[in-house]
This record gives sequence, C-alpha cells and structure tokens, in this order.
Amino acid sequence: MPRDASELARRLARDAEAVCRHYLSNGRRQGRYWTVGDVRNTPGRSMFVRLSGPESGPGAAGRWTDAASAEYGDLLDVIRESCGFIDFRDVAKEARRFLSLPRAEPHRSPSPVRIPRSPEAARRLFAMSQPIRRTLVETYLRNRGIKAIHDAGALRFHPCCYYRPDKHSPTETWPAMIAAVTDLDGRITGAHRTWLDPNGFDVVRLGKAPIDTQRKAMGDLLGHAVRFGAPCEVMAAGEGIETMLSLRCALPAMPMAAALSANHLAALLLPQALRRLYIARDADAAGDMALAALTERAEAAGIETLALSPQRGDFNEDLRAFGLGALRAALRIQLAPQDGVLFYRRLSAFHPT
Repeated sequence: MPRDASELARRLARDAEAVCRHYLSNGRRQGRYWTVGDVRNTPGRSMFVRLSGPESGPGAAGRWTDAASAEYGDLLDVIRESCGFIDFRDVAKEARRFLSLPRAEPHRSPSPVRIPRSPEAARRLFAMSQPIRRTLVETYLRNRGIKAIHDAGALRFHPCCYYRPDKHSPTETWPAMIAAVTDLDGRITGAHRTWLDPNGFDVVRLGKAPIDTQRKAMGDLLGHAVRFGAPCEVMAAGEGIETMLSLRCALPAMPMAAALSANHLAALLLPQALRRLYIARDADAAGDMALAALTERAEAAGIETLALSPQRGDFNEDLRAFGLGALRAALRIQLAPQDGVLFYRRLSAFHPT
C-alpha cells in the first residue's frame, strides 16, 4: 500500500476521472478537465481538475484550480474537503479505501437541464436586433473612447429589449447593446445584453441604463466568448466587451475574445491552431485568478501566454484616461517582439471612421 502522501496522490491521479466522479459528483467532464463549483462538491463550473498529464510537475494529472477562490491542490485535497476530514490519517484511509475498490466503467453524464434562457432564445434575440451603425450602441461606445470598431458583426442594437428586475416586478423595455457569444466554430451559443440610457452618456453610469442590473447574459456561455476578428495563431482574450474593444482600437489586426467574466475567462476554450495567447487582465483579485487559471490551461496545451496589464483598472479606463496613442505605446512594450513589429505594421491598413 502507498505509504506517503505523494505516492497516494500519484495513485489517485492515475484514475483522476474516477476520483472526480466519486467525490465531485456534482460536476462533469469537459474535454481534458472535470469542472465543478468548488472542492467541496458544490454545483458550478469555476473549479477545473486536470484529468490527464504527467505524474508530477506543471500540468500534472489530478491538479486542480478554482478560478473563483484561487484555491488549488491535488486529489488528496479533494477527498479531504469533499468528505469534511480534518486529520490526514482519515484522508489517507479514505484514499486507500477508494484505491482498493473495483473500477466501474465511466458512465455518461446526464444531459444538462435546459434553462429558459437557452441558446435558441439567444439566437432569436440576436436575429431580431439591428446593426449598430448610427444607433445608440455606436454613441455609447464612442463616449467610452471606442471610436473605431473593427469586425463589429458580433454586436447589434435592440431598441426595446426586455428587462425584468426580478420575478415579482413588471417587465420593462430599454435600448440595449446585444453581443453574440459564439463557440470556436462561430455558432451562436448565447447573448449578452447591456441596457443603455436612451438619454445619452452619464459620467456615473457611463451611458448604461439607470437600472439595478445593467448587464445580463443568456444561453450557453462556458468556454465561449464574444469574438472580434478571425481566429489565427495569435490572439488576445479578456473579460469585458468594452475592455477588448479598447484593445481592438489599439491593435485592430489582432483577433480578440471577450469572455464576459473572470470565471468564464478562466474556462475559455482555445483554438487548436493557437500558438500565442495574450491575456488582458483586469487589475483586481478576480482578474489575477483568471489569469493564473487560463495561463495554466494554455501552457499545458503548448500555447505560449503573455499577460497584458493596464495602468488602471482595465484597458477601457486606460483608453479614456490616457488616449489611444498612449495605450498603443503601453501595449507595444508588452508584446512579443515579433508581434510588436507585425501588428503595429498593419495599423496603416485600418482607417478609423
């Protein structure tokens, strides 16, 4: 029998999926990872357990990260937390008990329950919306310093988008920016709504509607993103739509993806052809956690990662505070030398309107 913690962890990692199915039964397999809410088996999708990889070191099987809490560990930690153990002797005893059990064949995870705000509803909403040219969306973005919008097909305008504060309140309508959330093949899986102030820009709300919840997403979001530009070997990914559009103003030739939140950025699915990923981090604790989780996943897939860091809270704040020229200068020194030459040389091909 294994005599120490490291050997127990290695033995468990050889059968990582079976461990996850047993102790993290509220999760499910997604590609090379098991996703669940947290190490205590809470339903959700912010924790990622690696199901394959070397026995030790970076990218080892059985290693896990929780993008929401910044916790990390191995499968012994999973047993400890999911079972509520305090003494390591109890953890080791349970691990040995599990390793002695005969392995059942993995069963198919039940199909996820369809929620009301389905991908089909998201596709209908996007189809009902109109191009942003000469609409309140264009005004909203310009007021946030985003004056040149390249490959803006992911964005639309809806003049009377439904909004309901809660299930007990009557439905309202507000103008909204609608963003298509797509998978790696370009299929719409969800939609993101930003309700806008019909009276124009307000310095407190930055042009968003005077309602409690100014942004909501619907549909299948995990792993997907709002995308600008065609996929290639180099791309940038970050959280917010306005953040990535600000970067797109500075680097219009670089494809970009907005994952909509820190947790979803950590879970972003990456194109097979990708060889270098720039991660535009928000300057807060959640941004740091997303950066760490996505970096680990990308590097395990053989993708080089580089962080892009704003001077303020995010790149839209930088754009509004310092201007486009200063943003381009700050970004250039953060790019790989070959990308600095390539993407800045292409600037002349784009003519802001």
